[in-house]
Amino acid sequence: MSNLDEQRVKKLMSYRWAVWGVLVLAYVIVFFHRLAVGVVKDELINDFNITGTTFANLGSTYFYAYMLMQIPSGMLADSLGARKTVTIGTLVAGIGSIVFGYAPSIFWAFFGRLLVGLGVSVVFISILKIQSKWFKESEFGTMSGITSFVGNLGGILAQTPLAIMVGILTWRTSFAVIGAVSIVIAVLCYLIARNTPEEMGLPSIAEIEGREVKKSSSQGSGLVKGLIKVISNPRTWPGFFVFAGFFGAFVSLTGTWGRSYIVDVYGISKVSAANYMVAAVLGLAIGSIVIGIFSDRIKKRKLPMIMFGAVYVISWAVLVFVNGGKPPVSILPILLFLLGFTCPAFVLGWACAKEINPPEIAGISTSVVNIGGFFGAAILPPMLGKVFDKFGGVLPPVELYQRAFMYAFISAVVGFVFIFLVKETNCRNIYEDK
Repeated sequence: MSNLDEQRVKKLMSYRWAVWGVLVLAYVIVFFHRLAVGVVKDELINDFNITGTTFANLGSTYFYAYMLMQIPSGMLADSLGARKTVTIGTLVAGIGSIVFGYAPSIFWAFFGRLLVGLGVSVVFISILKIQSKWFKESEFGTMSGITSFVGNLGGILAQTPLAIMVGILTWRTSFAVIGAVSIVIAVLCYLIARNTPEEMGLPSIAEIEGREVKKSSSQGSGLVKGLIKVISNPRTWPGFFVFAGFFGAFVSLTGTWGRSYIVDVYGISKVSAANYMVAAVLGLAIGSIVIGIFSDRIKKRKLPMIMFGAVYVISWAVLVFVNGGKPPVSILPILLFLLGFTCPAFVLGWACAKEINPPEIAGISTSVVNIGGFFGAAILPPMLGKVFDKFGGVLPPVELYQRAFMYAFISAVVGFVFIFLVKETNCRNIYEDK
């Protein structure tokens, strides 16, 4: 390799972190909005005079929009490119957050939440697309874990820091400020991010690795064929249901009802209760990076998913069944951290999606699996909300939350069962091996 080539490779290996870094900033915003409404539950219910089910539906609006946009997101990432897709999406999310913050009625709150969901829905798939172009195949699991780790920092911001911010600025101003920050990040994405190294005159990762990648059509017909190829591949679907079961349960706890559970069952203050939820979100962040690195090191996908998934189900069992649904408060932080740490068994589902489908449609294949998590997160919290509306004031808090969280436990069990149907890829693309 000539000195010039060495310099170009060195520049690629350096600049890819700037590209990934600015996009992952947008992903922090994604996670913030994903979990934020749980912290302002009482304010929303009081300001808009809504029921628990309506509140849960307001939170789920984000997930419905996110879910419905996943296949379009994959198509946009594969055609329009990650740079423009994330820029436009983050801009829309910023506007939505401002609308939500200043909503004069529940209709506008729903509309703002819908805009946020539509906007942020394109970010993660675009990051996975960027990873497939700027990082080596052997780094994909690790980078997916690191991406989830950094994104989860947004989830941590949506707990105690948001509770403190709301106390100082009010919930409305807080969401307006987050909206303004989102718009700034959108501008940075456009200025810094690039879809491929070749756009900067740099060699491709495929070229460096000495492999050939088929050119894919960026036109509608090629994308539709790619979508059909992915959804007709039976190996695609186990990861979908793992993500649905695990993430639906996790969001029901950390993004909707968890803080209220800590307050109502243990009599802990709202700000302190948010700290308990931080333990779960921090666990998810750390677990995401650990399982990605572990998987890439041992060159296995399925075994780490089974190991983490088993502990995740056990953690839910302890939360729901030990001491009638009220585990000792002394073990609660550890239990919540462990629950979060093992939940990201689903992270490897994204890597598997890429590895059991054609590499040239990585955006579409990961987007189909990604729908699963947001399908679970959209339908499960309102199911719990109906339990609270029906039995709230009738059952004591411990029994009420135990009955509601039983749905989350069942969801986790269903997700775990589907792990056993995941196809082992040994961390390489096996599409041609079918």
